[in-house]
Amino acid sequence: MEQIMSLDEPNLNQHLITPKPWIQKNASPKEAPLLEPRTEVAQLMVEAKRILEIASPMALAGLLLYSRSLVSMIFLGRLGRLPLAGGALAIGFANITGYSVLSGLAMGMEPLCGQAVGARRLALLGPALHRAILLLLAASLPITALWFTMRHILLLCGQDPDIAAAAYDFVLASIPDLLLQSFIHPIRIFLRSQSITLPLTYAAAAVALLHLPLNYALVFYLRFGIRGVALASICTNLIFILLLLLYIYFSGVHRQTAVLDISTDCFKGWGSMLNLAIPSAISVCLEWWWYEIMVLLCGLLLDPKSAVASMGILIQTTSLIYTFPSSLSFGVSTRVANELGAYRPARARRAATVGLACGFILGMLALAFTVVVRHAWAQMFTPDAAIAALTSAVLPMVGACELGNCPQTTGCGVLRGSARPRAGANINLGSFYAVGMPVAVALAFWAGWDFSGLWFGMLAAQSACVVLMLLVVLRTDWELQAQRAQLLVGGQLDAAATDKAIVVVIVLEDNNS
Repeated sequence: MEQIMSLDEPNLNQHLITPKPWIQKNASPKEAPLLEPRTEVAQLMVEAKRILEIASPMALAGLLLYSRSLVSMIFLGRLGRLPLAGGALAIGFANITGYSVLSGLAMGMEPLCGQAVGARRLALLGPALHRAILLLLAASLPITALWFTMRHILLLCGQDPDIAAAAYDFVLASIPDLLLQSFIHPIRIFLRSQSITLPLTYAAAAVALLHLPLNYALVFYLRFGIRGVALASICTNLIFILLLLLYIYFSGVHRQTAVLDISTDCFKGWGSMLNLAIPSAISVCLEWWWYEIMVLLCGLLLDPKSAVASMGILIQTTSLIYTFPSSLSFGVSTRVANELGAYRPARARRAATVGLACGFILGMLALAFTVVVRHAWAQMFTPDAAIAALTSAVLPMVGACELGNCPQTTGCGVLRGSARPRAGANINLGSFYAVGMPVAVALAFWAGWDFSGLWFGMLAAQSACVVLMLLVVLRTDWELQAQRAQLLVGGQLDAAATDKAIVVVIVLEDNNS
């Protein structure tokens, strides 16, 4: 601790504990504090409306992107059992080793951009976007090298050679998608931090409409087979990027944000970026990997074929449900970051409170949904009676897990918006691997609860996660977070001093948590 504190220069403590005068000095009349409703209930309703205005288009965009994955799986299934198995295996491998890493690293720019918008320092958004793209492109290089060795890895793990070969073909064809994802994630965050969400929805709708004919043309007309499914996703992602870039240019968003002005600023400020990006990536990966581990554990149960198939259906179900709390999380993260950047800690606290309340409401709706559709849902995916019965029996437990997952996902948005991803990573590590994993293994294999035991482990993990998340959020010193936001985007500190200060306040905040 003493070594870390020694990085702090004498004047940084003053910046850490006193209000920042440049907020008022640089403020224009349009940036004066907004008039708020007089009653607390009215203020909460206004905040809920602001969050939902961001989250609703994001939820629709998420559903449209989810429909693309369903179309891809349908075309894989039309190709036969081997392409379906190989494609499913390849997608799982790509998620674990590639897409989760890129998604998590990109989230490091979310508090930077959100708080810069709140502080009306829009010129910081362009360099932040450029740094994030460079970071993701750099991370794509080792991921690409790993994907080239995928076939050997699968064979060493005992996978069927034919399935491994099909999966390898799919992953090789998907390598260009790493390049595209390195642009997609940062651009989406860049727009979302400014509460620009409708263009994302329109672009997602356009590519969703094109995804089906592209798959048909590449898979059956051009006879690319399993590679055609991967290439169709690449084509739609490329169109998605082009549509977003066209919007950024013709809407004029680029003028104040300097997003099209490439300068040496993108090579500065890497300390604060990495201090946020690496914990964010760890947090995302820990949660994504948990579901893949659950699939592997299903292969060790009494009826592995039914268990793996049922787990696949349930994970698709949770992915569908997750669209809504994740969109809410994005909205809360944006609102918290904007208010902290504007040095309005009371409003940031209100945004966090309203977001968590909405998260609990979503959890209850998810539980009701799984209970109501539990008998019909599985039959939509399979005619197999054993798989359908197993899925129907566990679906209410999936809904119970969402009672914890929805508010804890919203809490993750609060932590991202307040630039505390390290706390989220610690919560996920403790909840999923110190609590959930032992419970799942003990109940599934030692207690003989089999498939249900694994989901009781998930329930234990989500319960621990939401409790820890609530404790961290409720103990938050919002005045301190507002001051940290000024260090992150403030104009009176140079880049090197800001990076040092960020290291100090992150360590202090982690110790306080």
